[in-house]
Amino acid sequence: MSAPLIVVTGVSGSGKTTIGQKLAQRLVVPYAEADDFHPPRNVARMRAGVPLDDEDRRPWLDAIAGWLAEHTDGGGVVTCSALKRRYRDRLAAVSPDVFFLHLDGSAELIARRLEARRGHFMPARLLQSQIDALEPLEADESGQAIPIDGTPEETTTLALAAVREH
Repeated sequence: MSAPLIVVTGVSGSGKTTIGQKLAQRLVVPYAEADDFHPPRNVARMRAGVPLDDEDRRPWLDAIAGWLAEHTDGGGVVTCSALKRRYRDRLAAVSPDVFFLHLDGSAELIARRLEARRGHFMPARLLQSQIDALEPLEADESGQAIPIDGTPEETTTLALAAVREH
């Protein structure tokens, strides 16, 4: 098997950046932050409290898919909310080695995290729109849900185990 291409998914505040960075460090592969792929218009919409729609997400998903395609030989970890099956299908089309790690936690836990977060363009008031849009991983998708109620180190260990099982 070639090096894994891991997409760390979940709603805003689930810990994608923290877990993605830790996982990439432990696997010694490149890391990319999905927020860096958003066009300025998307960032402005989210700052204004406007949820993104599918058309807003299209160029963002295309850019993330491009990053995955560039890393098919050496593997890598990228974050992406990938809330809907069709978004994950777009990313999975890049390679059979794409594996999704969905960070899963209660709305209450995630809301507390968002309220404590500073300096991010995604306001906590958009959390419910993401929860409403979320389509959990399906049995035929390459991936696994990981609980986020432990420490970041515990969550990373669970994520790493899931990747190694895959």
